[in-house]
Amino acid sequence: MIMPIDPVMIEGLHARISPQRVAELTARLIRCDTSNPPGGEQSIVPILTDVLVEIGCSVEIYEPTPGRPSVVARLGTGKPDRPTLMINGHIDVVPAKKGEWQIDPFGGVIEKHRVRGRGACDMKGGIAAVIEALTVCKEAGVSLDSDIVIHLVADEETGGTHGTNALVDAELVRADACIIPEPTEMHIGVAERGSFVADIVVHGRAAHASDPDLGHSAIRDAARVVEALHSADFNDPDHPLLGRPSCNVGTISGGTSANVVASECVLRVDRRILPGVSLQQALDSITSKLDALEPTIDYGIEPILFVEASELDSDAPFVQYLRHVARGRNGSADVQGSYLGSDARFLRNRLGIPTVLYGPGSIHQAHTPDEWVATDDLAAVAKSFVSIFTTFGNRLSTEEKIDARMQ
Repeated sequence: MIMPIDPVMIEGLHARISPQRVAELTARLIRCDTSNPPGGEQSIVPILTDVLVEIGCSVEIYEPTPGRPSVVARLGTGKPDRPTLMINGHIDVVPAKKGEWQIDPFGGVIEKHRVRGRGACDMKGGIAAVIEALTVCKEAGVSLDSDIVIHLVADEETGGTHGTNALVDAELVRADACIIPEPTEMHIGVAERGSFVADIVVHGRAAHASDPDLGHSAIRDAARVVEALHSADFNDPDHPLLGRPSCNVGTISGGTSANVVASECVLRVDRRILPGVSLQQALDSITSKLDALEPTIDYGIEPILFVEASELDSDAPFVQYLRHVARGRNGSADVQGSYLGSDARFLRNRLGIPTVLYGPGSIHQAHTPDEWVATDDLAAVAKSFVSIFTTFGNRLSTEEKIDARMQ
């Protein structure tokens, strides 16, 4: 039988959140080196399976590619008449160069109200906060009025091919809404830029360096490409949350020797894009800049990666619901956009699932040496998830109650 949930009961559940327990689980997850590349997510699966089974979840491992497992868990009945909230979190982390760290990046150190190590905020701390919230609900004997589906996926850091994208392709993703506990400083992320990465191959003509005018320097033309593209204005519209993205020329390689006029130079560019921009449009935005150069240059372009941008309307009912129940650092959570990408694009663009980012820690700490997350943030986000898990199935009446308290 489902227990009625009221604000007083929710506050009582909040009081049961253990900052120490959620910090210790974060540290345990950090100690599993799940660096991607190469993609070693297997080591974390037994820990996650054990804690999820302990709180009553049914758990399956989905491994579309050998060595790239994702954990798929469900808490609830699975009946079609019950609302379903999905939590999607990635278990891989970017590699850590140990010489840049003051501590062992996979040591999982807890000190000075912080948990430190690779993945602390991106995003093992967010996963631990979700598990802490469900643990508290189980300990208190709360029967939730919605199903909670948890996808802890591989491969987010290198594009999601073996993780969320594979789950979507296999038609294993069904939910009424989704939260991804990325490090958002407890804001609600509703929009993300996309990215088009390509190699531009500039062609020249080799000659002896003693008389360079007999040749045609690909490096000299490449310099003009850099000038045309790097931080250029592509006439993108101003997006209220994502600004006006441009282009970064990130790497350059060319020539064979100082005494030879370079016959080829390769530049790798990263063009950030707004929601609704297609691969062809992103490609055209670059070629139009290069084709306008005078004198003309001889070049080819080789697409490497295309990541769609995505967004959810800030006025969407799920977003407004979360603004009522999720905690921000200074009260209710604010809506924000992200210049970075996440697996939210698969869920928003391909499946139409209302999806937001919300989690502990800052993106400014993610991917950095000595990465950390504050234990206070872990506990605060765990409290938010308690509120969400206990009200999601009845969120319209919940909004009315909270509105009444705020008046």
